[in-house]
This record gives sequence, C-alpha cells and structure tokens, in this order.
Amino acid sequence: MRPITENGEWGAKTKKVYVLDENGERVPLIDKKTEQQKVDKRNRKQWKCQTVESTDWNSQENAKMWRKDLADTINATNEQLGIAVHWEHRSFKEQGIDREPTIHIGAVANALERKGIQTERGNINREIIKNNMLLEQAKEMLMLAKQELHSAQYAKIKNTAVSVKNEVMEMIAKVRERKGRLDLPIVSGKHLRKISDRTALQSADNAEKFITTRKIDNFESLAKFTADKEQRYQQLETVHLSKGQKLNRLKELSKMYVLYAPIRATYKESQSLKGLAKMRYDKEHKDSLSKYPELKERMQSLLQNGEKITPKQWKAEIQSLQAEYDSIGKEQTKTATELAYAEVISYNKKNLERELQNESRQHNRQQSRTKRWEEEI
Repeated sequence: MRPITENGEWGAKTKKVYVLDENGERVPLIDKKTEQQKVDKRNRKQWKCQTVESTDWNSQENAKMWRKDLADTINATNEQLGIAVHWEHRSFKEQGIDREPTIHIGAVANALERKGIQTERGNINREIIKNNMLLEQAKEMLMLAKQELHSAQYAKIKNTAVSVKNEVMEMIAKVRERKGRLDLPIVSGKHLRKISDRTALQSADNAEKFITTRKIDNFESLAKFTADKEQRYQQLETVHLSKGQKLNRLKELSKMYVLYAPIRATYKESQSLKGLAKMRYDKEHKDSLSKYPELKERMQSLLQNGEKITPKQWKAEIQSLQAEYDSIGKEQTKTATELAYAEVISYNKKNLERELQNESRQHNRQQSRTKRWEEEI
C-alpha cells in the first residue's frame, strides 16, 4: 500500500493530517488541565492530527469498483468464448438475496477437504449450505401458498364480475374468442413503449385481472382511470427527475470531496510551515500541492449559494434521497404498466369495432351481389 516517489523509492504508507471541523478549519488540541490550546516547546500552537493512508488503494469503494471491473471483464471474455459462466462481484446482501454466505476455508483446510478429511471450517460451510437449502424450500412453499390464495381470490372476484354486465370484459372475451389473445397497437403508445415484456400485455387473462381488480366495469370508467393514472404518472415523473438531479449532485460532491479532502489537508499543512521545513514538505508533496488549485476550483463549482462542505450531511441526504428515488421509481414503473394495459385494451376496443364494421360491410356487399345475381337469373 506504499506509494512510489519520483525517484523510484518507496514512500510512507501513512501520513499525518490535521483534523478539520465542518467549516474546514483545523481543530485545536486542548490541554485537559488548563482547557487551553496546547503549545510546543517553541510556543507554537498545536492542532489535532490523524493518521491517514498515503494512497486510496485500500479503500472499500475502490475495491468494489475494481472487483466490478474484473467481473465485467471475465463475463465479457466468457461470452466471447461461449462459456456459460457468470461472475458476480456483489455480495448476497448487496444483491438483496436472503442467503447466508459461506466462509473462507483457507489453503490448508481446502487441501484436507480434497483428500476427504473433514475440517471444522468445512463443516461450518456444509451446515450453511444445508440451512440455505432449507430456507429456499420454505420460500418456495410460501410462494406456492400465496399463488393458491391469489388464484382463489381472483376466481372469486372474476365470478362476481361476470355476474354483473361488464362491457370491457365482454370485449376482451370477444377478442379472445376470435384471436386467442389481444392485439398490440401497430404504433406503440406513450407508456406501452416503456414495457420490455409486451407479451404479458397480450394475455386475455392478465387483461381480465387488470379490469376486475381495479373494478372497471365500462369504458367510461376505464377512461377516467387512465386520466387519473396519467396525472399521477406526470407527478411522479416530475418528482423522480427532481430527486434524481439532487441525488446526482450530492454524489458528485461526495466523490469530489474524497479527492479534495486529503489534498486540502496537505495544502493547509504546507501553509502552517515556514522556512526550511516548508521547503522540505512542499518538495515531498509537490504532486499533491500542484493539484490543489484545480481541485479547489472544481469543488467550489459544485457548491451552491455559499454552501458549506458537509460530507456527513451529504452522506445522510444521499441515503434518504436514494430510498425516496427508488420508491418513486417503483411506483412510476407500476403506474406505467397500468397505463400500458389501458392503452392495449382501448386499442383492442377500437380495433374490434373496425373489424366488425369491415365484416358487416363485406357481408352486405355479398348479399347485394347475391341478390343481383338472383334477379338476373
């Protein structure tokens, strides 16, 4: 983890930097007895310091980034070679997988396990694998139970809906009888084009569930439902965009601060020194000090209206905004799917009417030709 200096020698693994308050000022070192700021033998004021690593090679953020790059490279290579193996750099927790990870066995225990000798760490992993299998079986049973319950509830709702005249359901039934499934518009609607799996929208069963669960009994109520959902979608889109812009700015600020903070600390240390000590320090930290003006300008360009540098507050805001952003995004996706169903159903109504009118005209023309033929005879 040591840096390499300009002359090719190993540099210091760590360095001491001043502890800064929220305003970016140095924190004085207080004498507990006098409650005054400590001074050294030369009567120079002393400030709180902390030891930091000279490089960012040991940071968790970089480790995650490098692991992702490695996994992406391996997966791209596997795809080119036709190897059906996918590498995943994220942990189970990061993927949202409710499963306990196995522990690292180590070279010695791994060698014993290959020889058929069970080890303590190997037994722990076998127990973890067993528990994970039991958990997956329990999840599968719960999912099946929910599906059975949902099917029973839907059947009850559908039977109730069928007993009451519903022109939307009748239209869906006619299209199902003629074609087996609903037609998709030739030109995708505003929300239909946002749906990747459009085959689900063609299912007559899905269309019936959509109508019955939302208690839509005629095309007027479908039109009202569409208008209300469209208004809600516009609201969500506006809020989602605003939250996303704020989130991106805070993330940019946080990333810039990670680069700026150690450089600023080095600059402040340089400013506190004088004479030969300053010359020696500036020479050792030439690269960092040369980057300070540019990083300071970039940092200030991201701050708004006298905004102060508050990394802890940014982190808390990012977590809160991210949760809100994701929640709004999910509701937006759900609303877009509902509007896509409404678009498909409305299109099939118009399409069915057009087809029936064409068939009626063809039938009338055929009758007219038959009548003229009979008169000629």
